[in-house]
Amino acid sequence: MRPLRDESTVTHQLPPENTPFVGRSREVPALRRLIESSRLVTVTGLGGIGKTRVALRAASDLASGFGDGVRLVELYGLQDAELLVHAVATAASVTDHTTRPQDEVLTGHLADKHLLLILDTCEHLVDATARLAAHLLSAAPKLHILATSRQPLGVPGEKTFTVEPMRATGDAVRLFAQRAHAACPDFELNARTRPAAERICARLDGIPLAIELAAGRLCGERPEELLALLALLDDRFQLAADEGKHVSRHSTLLTTIGWSHELCPPAERLLWARLSVFAGSFTCEAAEEVCADAALDRADVGRLLTSLTGKSLLVREEGPDGAQFRQLDTVRAYGAEWLRRLGDEEPARARHLAWCQQFAARGEADWFGPGQASVFRATRSAHAQFLAALDFALSTPGRERAGARLAGTLWFYWVGCGLLGDGRYWLDRALAATAGLGRDRLKALWVDGYVAILQGDAKAAAALLTECRAGALRGDDDTAYAYSTHRLGCAALMRDEHAAAERYFRAALTSYADLDELDSNVMMARIELAMALAFQGDLASAVPLCEEARATCEAHGERWAKAYALYVLSFAAWADGRSGEAAKLARECLTINYEFRDLVGVVLPVEVIALLWASRGACEQAAVLQGAARRVWDRVGLPLFGSAHFNAPHDAAVALARESLGEAGYQEAFERGGSLGLDEAVTLALEPDSQPLRAGQ
Repeated sequence: MRPLRDESTVTHQLPPENTPFVGRSREVPALRRLIESSRLVTVTGLGGIGKTRVALRAASDLASGFGDGVRLVELYGLQDAELLVHAVATAASVTDHTTRPQDEVLTGHLADKHLLLILDTCEHLVDATARLAAHLLSAAPKLHILATSRQPLGVPGEKTFTVEPMRATGDAVRLFAQRAHAACPDFELNARTRPAAERICARLDGIPLAIELAAGRLCGERPEELLALLALLDDRFQLAADEGKHVSRHSTLLTTIGWSHELCPPAERLLWARLSVFAGSFTCEAAEEVCADAALDRADVGRLLTSLTGKSLLVREEGPDGAQFRQLDTVRAYGAEWLRRLGDEEPARARHLAWCQQFAARGEADWFGPGQASVFRATRSAHAQFLAALDFALSTPGRERAGARLAGTLWFYWVGCGLLGDGRYWLDRALAATAGLGRDRLKALWVDGYVAILQGDAKAAAALLTECRAGALRGDDDTAYAYSTHRLGCAALMRDEHAAAERYFRAALTSYADLDELDSNVMMARIELAMALAFQGDLASAVPLCEEARATCEAHGERWAKAYALYVLSFAAWADGRSGEAAKLARECLTINYEFRDLVGVVLPVEVIALLWASRGACEQAAVLQGAARRVWDRVGLPLFGSAHFNAPHDAAVALARESLGEAGYQEAFERGGSLGLDEAVTLALEPDSQPLRAGQ
């Protein structure tokens, strides 16, 4: 079968070039050679000079030479240095469910990778970036790092590459002509227009962003219009000189941005400033929600976005879910400063926080339905927005409860999409910033307890859930009581306290029914009750519960919880001697959970499949798959939660494989499986007709 592709093995993960790449015929090859010969290269230069474009073009050319691919980490929207490791781990698709520190997890993930890691726009986090780069390079001998920054990182062994301005009579004019034609299709660079174009490019010191901003102002091809444009620029520079300012190349850019800002109508200037609260790309609908108010009509936002894009103040990107926009870092920084001067920063960030909460609430509601996969993709694409909103809420007095509400609402993202480490960080921070019995804090408590269970942190989970349940009773919060009771049942299940788990699950299901609650959590409570019954030997009661949950999930288009029902049904089919049905159910379970990057949901059916192979005599392949499963468990936490009953398929497969292969043969195959990546392990497990492997295969 065709191998699956895990995000962590994608060779080329770089954004598309939305405008043609112009010039740099000497710089790009020189930078490529430097990257190939040096493990840390920092591309330096003033703002707007094109550091990112040059770095990305060189990286794209080299992508095929890095066996584990190229990863881009965009840091311009990140303000808190403590989140740097999280940002890199997210970009590198590091999925880890344990309680290990994120830097340790990231180091372990990259240790054997032949990867090019691009850290873009580091100057505002230069010290933290330098420390992380030095640490990663020491721990990962095949890792290369390409950074872009206005200043070097100062790490031993670092090589710097300075991007210079474009020559006014060459690349700069070609860039101006290309961008001018995009703004005004009738424009042509010819003998009449070239002299004025060269004067403009020279006046702008060959700075690409300044040239693009000037070209975006062009309204025709007549030389006098170009000269008028130049006159406006000259007036702007003369004003700076009259004020006693030295017009350096950096101030040339700032002057040009300021000139562009002054030429924008008031509504465009206001939108420009408010868009600076977005941490990355955003849609037109998002801009309408966040930026519109009594001072900026919602109906005008789309038109204003188009106008700002035409002036090169926004970049429009076409993605799988439609058009998105983003600001270049220098333009965004100017807008953010203007927002502060207007006294509008906190209100704008509060609207951004409210939009993130609405986005998360829609995702939470739609998670139980046919749009689950779309929710996964959309929430993942908004990751940077959520982090910015959470950081604002939890560091701004009076906003902490809103931060706790957002962190709790995102339970489906933390749990269902493989981001337990990120979830635990934000939930812990939200709980530390809040107090009392408010619904937002109580929800954050049970969600944090749920995450802790899945991380194998039983002690913390018990404390969080007990506090939530007691607070729910005091605060008369029936919903928090039901969810905390449910998750206490999960904790008991992991401890093999099946009778206690059964009592908790039955009590939770009664509460859910009283609340008329129906979502993925309710489905999981039914499935987990079935697990508790199955582990007590009552398969006759467990199977109907799972069949009912499966049918309900299918009726609503829900797939994530359904996958766990399939796991229990596979376990029951194996116990009943129906190996063919067990294999089919386990593979369907695995396929769904792999799509959602739910590592727990991936590794449980893998263990069942290994047992089925061993039962058929494919003991070497079973041992290989068990080795691959152990590598996944290392990213989940305690293998099979330390539960004797969750361990039953694993232990049975080990006994069969060791009997067939001998201890040495089993260990060799097991270690071979430990070298497989996640996508390779899943591909192996999904093979429908596995046969015993030949020696050395």
